[in-house]
Amino acid sequence: MNSETVRSSAQLAKMVGGHLYGDSEKHIKGVAPFERSGPQEITLASDVQFLKNLDKTGAGAAIVPESFPDCEKWAAGGISIIAVKNPRAAWAKIMQFFYPPYHPEWKISDAAHIGKNFICGENPNIGPFAVIGENVTAGDRVVIYPHVYIGDNVSMGDDVIIHANVTIAFGTKIGSRVIIQPGAVIGRDGFGFAPDGGKWKRIPQIGNVHIEDDVEIGPLNAIDRATFGTTRIGSGVKTDSQVQIAHNVSVGENSIIVAQVGISGSVTIGKNVTLAARAGIAQHLTIGDGAILGPKAGVMKNVPENTVLSGTPAIPHRQWLRVQAVLPGLPELKKKIATLESLIEKMQVDAGKKFNAEE
Repeated sequence: MNSETVRSSAQLAKMVGGHLYGDSEKHIKGVAPFERSGPQEITLASDVQFLKNLDKTGAGAAIVPESFPDCEKWAAGGISIIAVKNPRAAWAKIMQFFYPPYHPEWKISDAAHIGKNFICGENPNIGPFAVIGENVTAGDRVVIYPHVYIGDNVSMGDDVIIHANVTIAFGTKIGSRVIIQPGAVIGRDGFGFAPDGGKWKRIPQIGNVHIEDDVEIGPLNAIDRATFGTTRIGSGVKTDSQVQIAHNVSVGENSIIVAQVGISGSVTIGKNVTLAARAGIAQHLTIGDGAILGPKAGVMKNVPENTVLSGTPAIPHRQWLRVQAVLPGLPELKKKIATLESLIEKMQVDAGKKFNAEE
């Protein structure tokens, strides 16, 4: 918890750009869930079920939407109300204040291996058994956990955090305020092989990976270096666990990629795209800005911007919903079709017998 954890409700309102109703001097020492909060804690009440039950929380302060009509009523009842445009974002900011990231203090551990020409900014924090190659540069306040491997000619900006057992291959570029969670592999060889007489011949992968500012890479991600050029992860991108991003992919700014997504080589993903869990994208496709691909979506062709797709192969989401509504009735429909086919066959036989009799 932050060493200066006590804040007045007025200070918290100013922190998140909100409008305060109620006691401006109320002391807040932490955050808590709606049902388990106390008089010196702040809670989140962004949904209807919480807003209509504010009398059931013990919190001293609550974050609510600015459209909430009863702010003054609840403030008169003793709860300091902070009304904001985006309650969840404000809640996240206050949580980050009360609970900033904790990192052990290693400075530069004697048990770390540091290669030649390592250039580092102020206040580095490098754990034991980290391995840093030659000609690596790092900005200020970089945190590198134990058992991280960083190859030659890697560059990192300020406030980068690399958790344990991450591998970052040579030539990778990492911006500022990037977080890489445990077990990720950045810049491994792309999956490039050429068929040769029934065997596969490796195609050298001579490009690199560039991760821009404010990116968070989830645990066990694999991001491949480009065959030529760069595999690019745009600023503000967030990825979940077990994501595969192949060579020469470009992911646009502020896109979000959920667990077990697979992106084939040379795919271009626009800005503010959402890829839900286990979606898969075939190679050389373009996903437009603002597109949403649902869980397990199998994308076989380009996706226009602001399109919502689901299913395999992926189709417009509303159409997919109609298909899903029909599927449970298919067995009964099959029986009805079989019955109709039998009736038609019998009618054809009867018609044939009648025709022959008339002749």
